Amino acid sequence: MTIPELINEFNKQFSAGATPRIFFAPGRINLIGEHMDYNGGHVFPAAISFGTYALATKRADQKLRFYSVNFPETGIVECDLSNLAYNDEHDWANYPKGMIHYMMREGHTLSHGADILYYGNIPNGAGLSSSASIEMVTGILLESIYQLKKDRIRMIQVGQKVENEYIGVNSGIMDQFAIGMGKKDHALLLNCQTLDYQYAPLALDQHVIIVMNTNKRRTLAGSKYNERRTQCEFALKDLQTKLDINSLGDVTKEQFEQHKHLIADEINRKRAKHVVYENARTIEALKKLQQHDLFGFGALMNQSHLSLQNDYEVTGYELDTITKAAWEQDGVVGARMTGAGFGGCAIAIIPIEQIDSFRQNVNRIYQKEVGYEATFYTATIGDEAKELSIR
Repeated sequence: MTIPELINEFNKQFSAGATPRIFFAPGRINLIGEHMDYNGGHVFPAAISFGTYALATKRADQKLRFYSVNFPETGIVECDLSNLAYNDEHDWANYPKGMIHYMMREGHTLSHGADILYYGNIPNGAGLSSSASIEMVTGILLESIYQLKKDRIRMIQVGQKVENEYIGVNSGIMDQFAIGMGKKDHALLLNCQTLDYQYAPLALDQHVIIVMNTNKRRTLAGSKYNERRTQCEFALKDLQTKLDINSLGDVTKEQFEQHKHLIADEINRKRAKHVVYENARTIEALKKLQQHDLFGFGALMNQSHLSLQNDYEVTGYELDTITKAAWEQDGVVGARMTGAGFGGCAIAIIPIEQIDSFRQNVNRIYQKEVGYEATFYTATIGDEAKELSIR
């Protein structure tokens, strides 16, 4: 939908007289460094041009009214500033509610309620972080319309808190960080333990990033995500009997090989191996980009997918099928799943002139193997969450 269409929809739903202010938060892809953020390792995400729009006006009373263009059947979800408790019946609206709840708990005063319309062009359940996008667009909206002063890193941490404590998903900080700190045409190397970060120019030259949606929906809370986190915590405790470490992200490959026997459970050992080796790959990936070695970067992407398939076991048939099909195409630099896995998306770096043939060939293989089509998007690397000006 266009901005004028969204404004019309806002006025239709809320019978608003005032012109709403408009905000946008991107989605994200993670180029490499998967399942690292809650393990204290490094991740390498980038904000993308798909994301979530939010249009808002303040109300005179204490009511909050939420409407999503994506879920019109839900209608307007209504609550009060005095009662922001999680409510199953409020479905998607629990994400903005959680953000408002925690911003108020941080000491920010919201004197009046608001009417807020959301529209996202991130495919639902694709694993491009639509939930964090909703959280961050809500955060900057609150900051602007209520004239709050909020450190951006702290707002990012509030978004993670919503996921962990309000929604109940033990996710790390990567999604909110990439969305809150993204930079056009740059990826972001982030140490998830220290929150140290640096930008890396994505000099793709004559290449583009293609997002390949398997169209197998994944719901983070219902997946094996929390189970993987627990397995890593057990592995960490075993290693801590001999190593002075705070997270698996502190462990080098050499240390792991020397001490992996300390991890009693074989499955937990495989999980830890992925984390340690993926962390090393992610740090190496920054060097490859700095050296303009795109194919070296692509090789690391391929290794990452195999590790996620064999050691972390979060890919599944659909993601493996589409990634393998991508690897078989002419000129492909690298391909891997992105996000938490168990469905969702993979990404590939391919030559610009191969876009059409790549889509056709990969889709043909995927449809033959899986039984339904994939969807393909060209990912433009965009900016952080912000207010949009209407000209």
